[in-house]
Amino acid sequence: MSTTLPATPPAIHAAAVVAAPAAVPTKRITSASLMGDGREVEIEHSGRIYRLRITQLNKLILTA
Repeated sequence: MSTTLPATPPAIHAAAVVAAPAAVPTKRITSASLMGDGREVEIEHSGRIYRLRITQLNKLILTA
């Protein structure tokens, strides 16, 4: 009776290993600096205008 050895995993070549890009920290902006004295700003993105508003309950709503 012979024992079968498990198949060996494929060799990993150094060229096949790709390093993950360095993480870029997320930029943080306060709503006060974005809104200034107003309660609404328009943001242009990819040719579209979005409206960011502060509601009566002091929440933010972004609409297209």
